[in-house]
Amino acid sequence: MNKPYDLFIFSGEPSGDLQGEKLIKALKEKNPGLRIKGIGGSKMRKTDFDCFMPMESFEVMGLTDVFLALPRIYRHFIKIRNEILKSKPKATLFIDYPGFSLRMARSLKKRKTESKLLQFVCPTVWAWGKRRIPLMEKNLDKLMTILPFEAKLFSRDLLDVQYVGHPLTAHIKSYNYNAAWRSRYGISSDQKILSLFPGSRRKEIERNFPLQLKAAHKFLEKNPETLLAISFYHEKFRPFFDQFDLKGAKLIHPDHLYELMCASHLAIATSGTITLELALHTVPTVVTYSMRPLDVWIAKRLLRINLPYYSLPNIIAGRKVFPELIGSNLDEKLLFNALQKACLDRSYRKCFANRCEEVREKLGDQDACKNGANAILELIDRG
Repeated sequence: MNKPYDLFIFSGEPSGDLQGEKLIKALKEKNPGLRIKGIGGSKMRKTDFDCFMPMESFEVMGLTDVFLALPRIYRHFIKIRNEILKSKPKATLFIDYPGFSLRMARSLKKRKTESKLLQFVCPTVWAWGKRRIPLMEKNLDKLMTILPFEAKLFSRDLLDVQYVGHPLTAHIKSYNYNAAWRSRYGISSDQKILSLFPGSRRKEIERNFPLQLKAAHKFLEKNPETLLAISFYHEKFRPFFDQFDLKGAKLIHPDHLYELMCASHLAIATSGTITLELALHTVPTVVTYSMRPLDVWIAKRLLRINLPYYSLPNIIAGRKVFPELIGSNLDEKLLFNALQKACLDRSYRKCFANRCEEVREKLGDQDACKNGANAILELIDRG
């Protein structure tokens, strides 16, 4: 009979795949014999990890797209639940992807699983879905948060909640920057760069990039000394960008993401984790997020999402660090004007730098993945 797995990990999106990779490495460093199985992407699959199902099976974007994918996702749900019940891991770890993860935790609890249920990255219950709080307190054994204010939302008498730090702080702090990266693209050391970060999923790239590119080209007409650089998340997306007249823009390989940030004078970024990476690199950024009218209506009317801010740096700081152009507020003229202000207004740039430092201080310098690995192993060892 095969030895049972110690840990089953579920990750359903690229940001979770990155954190899963780091968690697995931290876990294996502390316990090389730990047996791990689960769902992960290309990064997790490079580790000592038994992949039960590829993460790419779960990638969807936009509320209407989720509805269309429901039958497929439901089939995956049943298959994964049955595997966890059958293999009986000591612990099951969900990384982000809350809609799926919390339903899985509830379903496993109903079936009296002996596996301890952990969540790494708190769902955005502070934004919407506050009804999830009592469900999490009932169905999870431990919650590891990566934003400092999230632990206060839960009753510590009902759920073990721990702020482990944000994974990006340790990652950026230890990152080994390639000083020779510019030569690969023929970029001079004194070149001012406007960078575009259009997203990590195809559909968000398709919805945001065309408008970002138009505004960028208009900005370059007024600021011809500036070079346009476009960061792409994965090599598979390169053919998409080749469809456009990039007018000499440089396509920057994902291996040089942080080098590009360090060199950027300003940026446009699709809302997501990338905005926090830009804040931690102190890059003046305009945040965009194009949404279908139906998605906007669902978010406002049904989900009742009405936040003062939507990008992570602004949420963490509790005030505007980056200007945000979301949904109906996003158009070429507004985006161009925001770029001009970010480029030319010295007082704005100074204020921006101070607020980025405020974000750093609020996050602290803890190593989230090492802290998370310690918490997971402690729960597994406890039995």
